Amino acid sequence: LHTVRHSFPTRRSSDLVELDNLEVPIMDGSSAPFVFLIEQAGVVAQEAPRRYIEILSPVRVEIGDKFAELLPHPHFEVDFTIDFSHPAIADDQCHVRMKLDDDDFLTHISRARTFGFAYEVETLRSMGLAQGGSMENAVVLDEYKVLNREGLRFTDELARHKVLDAVGDLFLLGHRVRGKYHAFKSGHELNNKLCLALQANPAAWRYVT
Repeated sequence: LHTVRHSFPTRRSSDLVELDNLEVPIMDGSSAPFVFLIEQAGVVAQEAPRRYIEILSPVRVEIGDKFAELLPHPHFEVDFTIDFSHPAIADDQCHVRMKLDDDDFLTHISRARTFGFAYEVETLRSMGLAQGGSMENAVVLDEYKVLNREGLRFTDELARHKVLDAVGDLFLLGHRVRGKYHAFKSGHELNNKLCLALQANPAAWRYVT
């Protein structure tokens, strides 16, 4: 994926998180362990005002029937729909729409785990992927049901995890977004294309503090 490079002020080594491989460790499949560590470490308010990316006009990307778009909105809101034909995923569990501030993210999104289907495991592993994948770090479904003994953390956990993915993808822009993220069946690839399309259209956004 294409990413945006940013320059930051010099920091103490204790303020850095360093990765020595291609991905962040999966932990339990959600962002909750990282949120916990950040809360334990604490955060410090900066004296400088926070900069946002304000969406001024719609930007949209599509692949087949999938789409993702950013729309003007006074605050950050998400409206995401997944589409899986599966007995364990009811229609009312496929859609998440909410205003998303820090508290909402912590309460409603951060604990949503990644998910996959049991029939995909052998294919993924033959490609060298998902080598450490298990029901300890993902929601796994067979043809009929959720296999995890504890079940789902939220009835719509799968849709919420897609929102979690999108929040992380949009942060590749380097600043929080002030606007509405609206998507249908989107994933990392399409979200990345959305970020690139926004950057390529400077009339569609501006920095605000």
